[in-house]
Formats: sequence, C-alpha cells, structure tokens
Amino acid sequence: MIVGCPREIKNNENRVGLTPAAAHAYVEAGHEVCVERSCGLGSAIGDGEYAAVGARVVATAGEVWGRADMIVKVKEPLEVEYGLMRENQVIYTYFHFAAEERLLRACLERKIVALAYETVQEGRALPLLKPMSEVAGRMASLMGAFYLARPQGGRGVLPMGVTGVAPAEILVLGGGVVGANAARVAGGLEAAVSVLDVNLERLGYLSEILPPNVHCLYNDPITLEGKLRSADIVVGAVLVPGAKAPKLVRREQLRLMKSGAVLVDVAIDQGGCFESSRATTHSDPVYAVDGVLHYCVSNMPGAYARTSTYALNNATVRWGLELAGKGPERACRENGALRRGLNVYKGFITYGAVAEAFGLGGLYRPADSVIG
Repeated sequence: MIVGCPREIKNNENRVGLTPAAAHAYVEAGHEVCVERSCGLGSAIGDGEYAAVGARVVATAGEVWGRADMIVKVKEPLEVEYGLMRENQVIYTYFHFAAEERLLRACLERKIVALAYETVQEGRALPLLKPMSEVAGRMASLMGAFYLARPQGGRGVLPMGVTGVAPAEILVLGGGVVGANAARVAGGLEAAVSVLDVNLERLGYLSEILPPNVHCLYNDPITLEGKLRSADIVVGAVLVPGAKAPKLVRREQLRLMKSGAVLVDVAIDQGGCFESSRATTHSDPVYAVDGVLHYCVSNMPGAYARTSTYALNNATVRWGLELAGKGPERACRENGALRRGLNVYKGFITYGAVAEAFGLGGLYRPADSVIG
C-alpha cells in the first residue's frame, strides 16, 4: 500500500501525521511512504529525516493525495482538501464528524473510508485519543492561568496566590483523561481545585491519585451552580465518544460567574460543552461573553507540536500498520477496536452517534454489514 502524509493546513497546526520512526515502520513492513515537502517542520522534523528512512518526499499535497492509498493525518480534511479525497481512499486521522456536517457530507460524497482516531476503542479506553487528551488537559490549566492575567482580559488572579492572599479557584468538569490531567496541573499550580463528575468510582480513584488541594465532587445542579459562582477558571473536559458533547453550562449561567473568569472548552472538537462556545484558533484564541473569557481552540495540542506529534505517533502507528497491511475491511473485521473507529465507509455512515447527530439514519449502516 502507498501511505501518504500531507502537511497540515489548519490554523497553526504544526503537528504531522507521521514521524520518521513511524514512516520507517511502514517502509519496513513493505509499504511505500510519501510525505509532502516541509510537512514536519512545525514539529522540528526535516525532510532529510524522512528520506533517510526510505520515505519519498514530494513537492505538493496534491501529489501525496493523488498517489496514496491511505492518508495519515492529524486533523480532519479542510474544505480546500475535499476535492483531493478519492473514492475508496483510506483516511486515518481525527475527524470529529459530530461537530462538522459539511465534512461528513463531503466524505460521504467522495466515498472514502474514514478511520477516526477518536472512536477507536479497546474496552472503555480510547487509545488514539488519550495522548492528545493528556496534552490538551495539561494545557487547559496553563491556558486558563495565562488568560486569567489582567493584560489578557482576565480577573488578574495569580493561580497559586501569595502569602495572605487566597489562590485561584479552578473548576474541572469531567474526570476522564482530560479532566484528570487538567486537575493534576491545576493542583501543581497550588490552586484550589474542584473536579465534578457523576461517576462515583472514578471520583474515588481520582481522590486517591490527585494532590490534596484537588477535591473530587459529585456533579449535581446545585453543586455546579455554586462552583460556577466562585470559579476563576472553568475547564470543560467531558466526552461522549463520537457524539456531540453535552452542554453542561448554559448561556444564562454565565451571569453567575465573576467578571474576567476564564472558560477553557477542551470539548470544542465535539461541539463544546458550554452553550456559549464557538471554535477559535491559535491566532485568535479567545472572546468574551457576558464578561467571561472563552478559550475554545479546536486543535490545542498543535501549540506544543513536537511533543504532541511524537505522543500521537506512538499510539497510532500500531493500528495504522494493521490497516495498511490487511486493508481496512479485513483489519476491521478482525479487530473490534479498529471497527469502532470506522465512521464512514464508501458512502455510508458506520458510527451510530454520527448519524444521530444530524438525523441521517437513512445513511447509517452498521460496520459489520458493509465490510463483509
């Protein structure tokens, strides 16, 4: 199989779909690898590093898309790339279809095979989402702290406080991978941290592993509203795999919050968990609603591209080799985790939550029924 890796073109997306080590793994398995010139520069990877492991460096994205049987990316294809997708081509990347109907319809129209990192699932674990959830979670508290500074539009509260002055209050909504990592960093900043979740077992686990200044609480409406009133930073860290994120904070609840408080919506890739959220970019990351600053960057890990690229490839290469070696049909038949990653297959939606998000049940087919 020819495996292609184009340069990412999303705003300030500096990650790359293949590291030289990943490219080498595909070459060693007997595949041809072609990468777009300069695709790795944002992650401090030069073209010579790809050439040294046997990958072919080509001049344009069009050449990569035109040659490759399987495209390995980081972020979803953007509108200017829709016309480059080819029928039966396997695209292996983050898609987050439930938040982007135009992308979904383009992939259906082009009859591609879409393997979405975010829904590959082993048991309850999401192994291809986890590394970027770790990065985004750790970033969330850092970004919240940065924008809490007065020159950035925040309240001017130092997260850890100083002698005689209380620290900031940081509220984390959701105790999964993102939430746990956000709470870990917030706790390390010596803030007063609360994590809200409805899973008592998870709350018990987090209470055991997180610092003593992190308090794990059951999320009910009264507790949530009380914490919104006192919070300086709120991190939205909820996830329903493959589906739109639930709206945990309504627009009218912003009026409960302090002026200059900061919301960080890590769920924005799946539509956001604050009703007032809309996707932003690294070049224009924040906006204010009712005096509350919103940070809703949809590719947060792209800011720390080299770390993120290597963390992502450590997770994705194993599954990518299986797709390339067996082809998507056989790989998905034999591997239930990969089968759950199949979101679109040659004109059909194969992930139920994606079909439900847009009322497209007529285009839904269970993956088992289309891969034979």
